[in-house]
Amino acid sequence: MGNQVKTALLFGLLMVLIMVFGNAVGGQNGLMIAFVFGLGMNFFSYWFSDKIVLRMYKAEEVTEAQEPQLFAMVHRLTAAANLPMPKVYIIPDESANAFATGRNPEHAAVAVTQGILRLLSREELEGVLAHELAHVKNRDILIGTAAAVLAGVLLYIAHMAQWAAMFGGFSRDDDEDSGGGLIGTLLLVIVAPIAATIIQMAISRSREYLADETGARFAGTPSGLAGALEKLESASQRVALEATPATAHMFIIKPFTGGGIMNLFSTHPPIEERVRRLREMR
Repeated sequence: MGNQVKTALLFGLLMVLIMVFGNAVGGQNGLMIAFVFGLGMNFFSYWFSDKIVLRMYKAEEVTEAQEPQLFAMVHRLTAAANLPMPKVYIIPDESANAFATGRNPEHAAVAVTQGILRLLSREELEGVLAHELAHVKNRDILIGTAAAVLAGVLLYIAHMAQWAAMFGGFSRDDDEDSGGGLIGTLLLVIVAPIAATIIQMAISRSREYLADETGARFAGTPSGLAGALEKLESASQRVALEATPATAHMFIIKPFTGGGIMNLFSTHPPIEERVRRLREMR
């Protein structure tokens, strides 16, 4: 299944969850209140998160005179991707990682750590930069914000239901009329936020696969990014980036380790699967 189709289906599933849960808890009025609240919070995030995250990691904007080789790579890749030249930042950290941010291609920024500049070859670094520019081209900041809005609506409705249950918002009549009422709603309070988080993380993983594929085309070869991912995974075990969970999805590899069932809650696909797909590209 294509990553674009998978993203659309996951968004549809989130909407179904909201409609079912919202109707069960607060009807249309409760749903609208939650949606407006979530939209407002994420609107702020969409417009200002780039400045916040760059400041959070002490990223410093650099000029072409300061980093001519880095700028030459970004120039070549933006031309291949038909994108405006983004601002370029360096994060003063010895860990090896990178991310892109900005609400649209005209307001984009690419940030790389000092560690990644030292670790990777030219071809590998171009692969990483191409991946990040693919996020910009594919409007993944907007898609991630939209997913966060929908997941946030479900979380807000769950909190509304929790408070209603605590203060007697569900009566015996509610229980009889709704075919489960209190018990059913309490189950939704527990299950719906978990389901929303799993779906949101699945959307993030599908966009990572798409960025790998798109970035490989921009770079002209998948081998650079594949080699970079292998090096980055190994390097992250030695020097981990001190990142917050809220921003982990932005980086080319997740700053945190974990596998098994935790992959459901991971913002990134397994490195070995990403590398396998890249190696199989023609």
